Amino acid sequence: MELRYHKEVVKFIAALDKIPKGKVLRLVDHLEKFGFTLRMPDSKPVTSGLFELRARGILEVRILYAFKDGKAILLHAFVKKTGTIARSDIALALQRYRALDVL
Repeated sequence: MELRYHKEVVKFIAALDKIPKGKVLRLVDHLEKFGFTLRMPDSKPVTSGLFELRARGILEVRILYAFKDGKAILLHAFVKKTGTIARSDIALALQRYRALDVL
């Protein structure tokens, strides 16, 4: 499956330390390979049409993504610090999804 990245996701991944970056890149590879069929523990639905890649470890890294036109679009990445994803993170991912022309 083809992947597209929002520029801020690329910056976030590039800034990670070696171990979390390796976990994130492995998950991104899994998304590319398995696409729509990727499930727990690597991926989980967040809201209708929005999913999270789940890199577990010392840093709980999450990447919110969606599918459009047969492509997976990585919209927002962050370090999860609480038990739930903040509404602001979901809102930002949805905003970026609606503005796909900025990718």
